[in-house]
Amino acid sequence: MSGPAAGVAHRAVRESFELTGAGGLPIRGEMLVVDGATHGVVLLHGFKGFFRGLFFPSLAERIAAAGLNVVSYNCSGSGIGPDLVSFTESAAFGANSYGRELYDLSLVMRHADASGWLGSRYGLFGHSRGGGIAALHAAGDDRVGALVTWASISTVRRWTDDEMAAWRARGHLDVVNTRTGQRFALGTRVLDEIERHGEGRLDITRAARRITAPWLVVHGDADDTVLFAEGEQLAGAAPDAELFRIAGGTHTMNVAHGYTVPSPELLQASERTVHFLTEHLAEHLAEHLDAR
Repeated sequence: MSGPAAGVAHRAVRESFELTGAGGLPIRGEMLVVDGATHGVVLLHGFKGFFRGLFFPSLAERIAAAGLNVVSYNCSGSGIGPDLVSFTESAAFGANSYGRELYDLSLVMRHADASGWLGSRYGLFGHSRGGGIAALHAAGDDRVGALVTWASISTVRRWTDDEMAAWRARGHLDVVNTRTGQRFALGTRVLDEIERHGEGRLDITRAARRITAPWLVVHGDADDTVLFAEGEQLAGAAPDAELFRIAGGTHTMNVAHGYTVPSPELLQASERTVHFLTEHLAEHLAEHLDAR
């Protein structure tokens, strides 16, 4: 039986999957299956993100090369269509919410478990809003053996009182996709959740206090989308968290979708992330083998 091994480049087979997610909408994803791997990592994209966007493909390949299975997917409300890159499902995007993303994650977890991809302990990675979803999930799942977040939000309340009042009055919020120039109408489902549960089950900072897994909080100090202070807040709240500051790092680690050369900031974040995941999940593999 093999597991994560330093200095060994593992080969992976790519497998696609599609599940019925929140609201009966599709969750489309793929798995990098490493021969002999007994542990895995689930990757979560952020708001307006997708698993084939930005640095997600390269990060998934790096993690797989280190000997871990990798599960990547677009949540049912991502707005991304069957080609996995185009925003063609505006109604799905408009109906999305934090609760729906948590539900989708639970379905992906169930599917990954049934396929034997994750093992007794697994890693969880999230970027931006996906980091918040990952933290909320990790607070209630002691199977998370390692948590990594990049540029994670520390609160679901991303809008001012005036903005939320206008959103409520209009019935939707206009959201612009800066990559494509498309405009989407985000409905009030997510607004309802913020008002009802923002200081309860969706309180990310409060959830951070209950996360027992080792947590690597990666945040760029030049992030003007989710400020560095939010990373500091999460790291300060969690019992076993390390804040990894990326000097000059932006919200997307200084790269844009379609980049061909990784930035120094992205390389720094990626290398520390892969090391953290393999280090902590290898410990769980050793525990599993010792118990046999």
